[in-house]
Amino acid sequence: MDEQEWLAERFEEHRSHLRAVAYRMLGSLSEADDAVQDAYLRLSRADTSDVENLGGWLTTVVARVSLNMLRSRQSRREEPIGVYVPEPIIDSLAGTDPEHEALLADSVGLALLVVLETLTPAERLAFVLHDMFGVPFEQIAPVVERSPQATRQLASRARRRVQGEQTVPDADLGRQREVVDAFFAAAREGDFDALVAVLDPDVVVRANFGAVPSAAGREVRGAVQVASQALLYSRLGLEARPALINGVAGAVSTRNGKAFSVGAFTIRGGRIVAIDILADPARVGQLDLTVLDD
Repeated sequence: MDEQEWLAERFEEHRSHLRAVAYRMLGSLSEADDAVQDAYLRLSRADTSDVENLGGWLTTVVARVSLNMLRSRQSRREEPIGVYVPEPIIDSLAGTDPEHEALLADSVGLALLVVLETLTPAERLAFVLHDMFGVPFEQIAPVVERSPQATRQLASRARRRVQGEQTVPDADLGRQREVVDAFFAAAREGDFDALVAVLDPDVVVRANFGAVPSAAGREVRGAVQVASQALLYSRLGLEARPALINGVAGAVSTRNGKAFSVGAFTIRGGRIVAIDILADPARVGQLDLTVLDD
């Protein structure tokens, strides 16, 4: 086995971990795969004879590539687009695909990814690497071109932002499903009181409808406001198909047989605390929903 073959074999040992890092950084499976592929190309061209920890080296490379991609994405957005809902990972109720398990470890739900989108690229990198993967600040600092102390402050700001939103759901998927089913049943029946009963008083709905700035994204807070909105949408004739969205109870809604939206529900204490909805027609149309046909 020559050196390139050996490096390729070692790289494959770390691929799932690197993809998990990139997905948390970018919120996109396709971009995560691009970042991982870029890391492999850099590995194949680099002199790694002095690298003692190849996994750590590759993690840093993927993080740097992802940071550059985030900065480039941010610079292309001339105007704020409001709420941005990242690419969801969709599974059937039968369970999470093994390839998705590493991506969704540590409760990487859609709610968390939506909050991560509100961070600066440097804050996101510091939080993801340190808080989610235990990378020391001394190792992160060169990537964000700051001192270890300043890097610690980046992670601290990000942590406060994440902790300010309820992003970690109850663990019982069966109970999650019961609450979500009750929500849709109440919406179908036009039962406002039943809707409010399954919603946390401070529930938030974050929805991304498309690229037009005025309709790009909206956020609605409060049980009464969210229940009212749910009754409005119940008149659109949508059919909700149960699914696992980033490992939590959710639904893929269709209209006239065509995918309309993907929604993930965060349930805490038996009530819905957050609903994150991707309803951008262009992006929904690109999702692979064949897993729901199993």
